[in-house]
Amino acid sequence: MGSAGLPLMLLLLLAGALDRIPGSEGGKETPAHFLVQVKFECHFLNGTQQVRYLYRNLYDREEYLRFDSARGEYEAVTALGKVDAETFNRDKRLLQYQKASVDDYCRPNYEVSQRNSVVGRRAKPTVSISPTKLDPASPNTILLCIARGFYPVEIEVRWLKNRRLEEEGVAFGEELQNGDWTYQLQVMLETQPQRGDVYTCQVEHASLEAPITVQWEPRSSNSARSKLWTGVVAAVIGMIFFAMGLSLYLKSKNAIPIQPPAALMN
Repeated sequence: MGSAGLPLMLLLLLAGALDRIPGSEGGKETPAHFLVQVKFECHFLNGTQQVRYLYRNLYDREEYLRFDSARGEYEAVTALGKVDAETFNRDKRLLQYQKASVDDYCRPNYEVSQRNSVVGRRAKPTVSISPTKLDPASPNTILLCIARGFYPVEIEVRWLKNRRLEEEGVAFGEELQNGDWTYQLQVMLETQPQRGDVYTCQVEHASLEAPITVQWEPRSSNSARSKLWTGVVAAVIGMIFFAMGLSLYLKSKNAIPIQPPAALMN
């Protein structure tokens, strides 16, 4: 089938899917607003050594039918796709066409992406730590390690306390797309920091020659700093009074006594 056959094939598949949209059975009217999507995906492993092609049908953002080149046939993801899967799997010509998409569609697109610097692209993450307290009365502190602007999406983030790996109290968020071919990720650590502890967020990524490490140390509370300054001021004032007293004592000890006149002595 030539390139002109692709739009025709898609129209036939889409027409068959529309016949089974919820609300269209038995001559009923379709909903006023509905969304039908067709997606093509190519998955590559070790360049083009292993290529997997996925053809996906979605209705109202829910996938109901797919063709997977690894299986070589259509698969019903939900009950809505069961009739379509059975019908399309009986069409040997259609199955052969979809299987050929690995070489006719995926591999050529990989070469185009490689020329456009999409494949092999690297973007280094920036890493920061943000501390917060959900409850001022609680001794627990939430530490957020935030990695921003990295590509590809695979990344490894670890929390360490005093150079030891922390596993308890760690929660991983989802990688979020920034819309510019980069991602961001937040990894939370709930802990009770003590004075002298050193917390480290360590990030490893394909764009880095060595891991990025960012450290955070707990600071003294306001009350503790207030008590410290009060003690310092009291000590300084005490030293001042001690120095003044010592100076007066030394002056009185070294003073020359005044002798009475000779006439009074006689």
